[in-house]
Amino acid sequence: MPRKLIQRFLPTPEKIKNQKGLHLLGDWLHDPNLWHINRVSVSRAFAVGLFMAFVPLPSQMVMAAALAIWFRCNLALSVALVWITNPVTMPVIFYAAYKFGTLLLNTPPTDFAFELTWEWLGSELATIWQPFLLGCFVSGLIAALLGMYGSSLLWRWHVVHRWQKRKAKHKHS
Repeated sequence: MPRKLIQRFLPTPEKIKNQKGLHLLGDWLHDPNLWHINRVSVSRAFAVGLFMAFVPLPSQMVMAAALAIWFRCNLALSVALVWITNPVTMPVIFYAAYKFGTLLLNTPPTDFAFELTWEWLGSELATIWQPFLLGCFVSGLIAALLGMYGSSLLWRWHVVHRWQKRKAKHKHS
């Protein structure tokens, strides 16, 4: 069942409740609906987590947790999916989002060399912010929709497949 597979990889509710940054959410973390694993909760969590993965801000996990509470979806999965953009994948994903933004705006991409300094952020980001943010937003929406509907369809397929196997087993018994 998808539930058992997902539970194997997710942290426990207690582990998440003890995260420093998530203490801001207080008693909202005690809502049992945030910890259920079902098709609706998982598909919403995919939407929240994948969208927030494309938000180029440092507090993605806290924002994903807040949205999971708002949409009453699985909090652990929402927060875990944010890690698709991690220090290794972030430069590639955000550069692709920038290129996508230039395509959407029909503007030529600017050549730049990325540096993780305040000076670079102040000078270069000022010239690329529009295609970068638009690319991040649209990429996040596309990833969220694909994740939400894809996980829902996969869950449904798995349930129907298991049901058909049980039906065939009882037919031959």
